[in-house]
Amino acid sequence: MTMPIVIPLWLLILVLLFAAVTFASHFLFPSVRWFFRRRAEKVVARINLRLQKPIEPFKLVRRYDTIQKLVYDPQVIVAINEYARVEGVREDVAFEKARQYAREIVPSFSATVYFSFGMRIAKWLSRYLYRLRVGQFDRAEYDAIDPDATIIFVMNHRSNMDYVLVTYLVSRAGALSYAVGEWARVWPLSAMIKMMGGYFIRRRSSSKPAARGLYRKVLARYVQMATAGGVTQAVFPEGGLSLNGAMSRPRLGILSYIIDDFDPRERDVVFVPVALNYDRVLEDRFLIKADQSGKRRFRPPLFTVLGGVAGYLWARLRGKITTFGTANVSFGQPLSLSVFTESHGGTSKLIGRELMLRISRVIPLLPVPLVSRAVLAGAKSEADIASHIQKDLKALSSTVAAPRRTPVQMTKAGLANLQCRGIIDNAHVVTVVDGEIAVLEYYANSIAHHFPVPKPT
Repeated sequence: MTMPIVIPLWLLILVLLFAAVTFASHFLFPSVRWFFRRRAEKVVARINLRLQKPIEPFKLVRRYDTIQKLVYDPQVIVAINEYARVEGVREDVAFEKARQYAREIVPSFSATVYFSFGMRIAKWLSRYLYRLRVGQFDRAEYDAIDPDATIIFVMNHRSNMDYVLVTYLVSRAGALSYAVGEWARVWPLSAMIKMMGGYFIRRRSSSKPAARGLYRKVLARYVQMATAGGVTQAVFPEGGLSLNGAMSRPRLGILSYIIDDFDPRERDVVFVPVALNYDRVLEDRFLIKADQSGKRRFRPPLFTVLGGVAGYLWARLRGKITTFGTANVSFGQPLSLSVFTESHGGTSKLIGRELMLRISRVIPLLPVPLVSRAVLAGAKSEADIASHIQKDLKALSSTVAAPRRTPVQMTKAGLANLQCRGIIDNAHVVTVVDGEIAVLEYYANSIAHHFPVPKPT
């Protein structure tokens, strides 16, 4: 019993390694997890004191538990069985396919990352790149929203900066959960987005119809569970960035999941229309090129992006440029799903059209879009542009708020922005630089719907 034995060194190392792993898994890791869980609970309790809408328990459930609940959902089980039947595979294989989709979709929300790290970056980036302004906002309408209702922010999609601006602006109201496209599924961005509460969706898929059906059912049930749990969400009905500056027709995927599962006897759902507009969209030239080529899939070259960032920072250091101009966010009239379905019906198409209409009504009027519209109409001097803007503002409907700045101030700001970018030349008369007409059309399209279409002569 006490006699020494001789074993190879590699075997001793292997035994010690297994012993260390066993000790860590049974004694160390549970204690560490308990320690961090307690810290996280304290952070959440402290954050909830300053939020208008506390973080929903659904977002704080362990990711593993949410995945389990999702894949064992009765509707998902039916979809799993259907997938197994159509594809001719065993049910356990189909079940693992559903679990794979669930892991892909379900986020790993961290209140610490969201409110300590994410909010600071969103605030700094928003203010560093733009003069951020809040346009239309009726506080009385928002104070009247049922505090127990699930809030869904519904937005037009102009730039990937939309995520940043809205996240920062509503940070005092609560934590947003975004549906994010496949463009962001790269490390480490994907991990950061999941910790911020975002979930990935496949906008295009080359998989078989049965697999697409299973995926959509898993996605639909996750969205419906989050909505039933009161999770505040942000949805882009257009599905992707606008390629020509104008609003696109709604693609009702996420909205239809929410509307089709709605029960007026349960928690109400309130859609909040959000309209965004920019004096400069960071991706404008890439979007215009994609629109001209007819190929929606585009990926800006890495060195082009890095060169643009370096050029902007160098211009800021030399005082040649301050910001990219104004970014304005306006809020439209909220739509209570229970009230609307009672009076108008509850079809996804009808509600989608109504939401897009409410968004379009409050899209902000900014200097660059107004100046672009005037230049395209033939204005050749600052006075002509200011006069054209004055006429446009008089023709506005009552649903959109007029800019706070005067037409002359809007003209100077818009011309300075476009001239700095080399889009127009204002040496003697205002002229468009060769090849830049498409850029002016892109910005003019963002507000064209506010004005009557001129009659042909």
